[in-house]
Amino acid sequence: SSASIARSCAGSDVLPQSLVEAPRPNDTLPQSLRGHTPQRGPSIDVHNCATRTCPTMRVCDANASCRRNAGGWATATTWPCAASWAAIFRKLFALKRVKALNETFEREFWSGTSLNDLYASAAQNAKTAGPMERIFASGMREYQKLRERHIQDTGTLLDGARRAMRASYQRELDVVESNLSFLASVGSVSPYVGLFGTVWGIMHAFQNIAIQKNTNLAVVAPSIAEALFATAIGLMAAIPAYIAYNKFATDAAKFSARLEGFADDLVTAIQRRLAERT
Repeated sequence: SSASIARSCAGSDVLPQSLVEAPRPNDTLPQSLRGHTPQRGPSIDVHNCATRTCPTMRVCDANASCRRNAGGWATATTWPCAASWAAIFRKLFALKRVKALNETFEREFWSGTSLNDLYASAAQNAKTAGPMERIFASGMREYQKLRERHIQDTGTLLDGARRAMRASYQRELDVVESNLSFLASVGSVSPYVGLFGTVWGIMHAFQNIAIQKNTNLAVVAPSIAEALFATAIGLMAAIPAYIAYNKFATDAAKFSARLEGFADDLVTAIQRRLAERT
């Protein structure tokens, strides 16, 4: 031990040979590594990092900037996607309800019930009536007003009822066609918004490569993934909106033709009623 060696050396003027020729640290290394001075890794300047001039901090800032930009475009395409889906479901349920109400009233109209009874029922159910029933009520209301003025001319009575039904028909058609222009806009614009988000994300991915001076996939994958996600959201908004627009436009055309046919049937029924009275 070191204590025994010290004691033995205290009484002797000569040091042991093992201590005199103790190997130096370099003597125990291989021949190829002797005299080699280990190099330290790159030091990090705390001041530069604090002031965001450190390369590591610049890379982190570039990654965060790419994520913010791509995420912004994903958000910009997510809003019309959610709005278009909400408009689609709202319009789908509204058209289904309108169709059921029209069919119910049309069965009552052709069941042989008198026009006066149908008009009284429509006046009572004005808040819950369907489009066809409201058109019927408009025509009959104008007809009754003209009759109260003691107008006996058949042409004048029929023209008044027809004008009133035409105005009511236009209001009902405007309600049915509401939000169709929004769906058409989403279907045509959303793919381009998503494509622009993709281009924007890829551009920032290349900027990230330039900053890091590294073409590794891990460098560009996050930005490209976010950009492609923006494109996917844009397509999810555009495709259903385009299909729904075509379907609802076709349904609106059928709805319009059916209301016009009903208005003609009502004018014919009024004309028949006037002929019976004369």
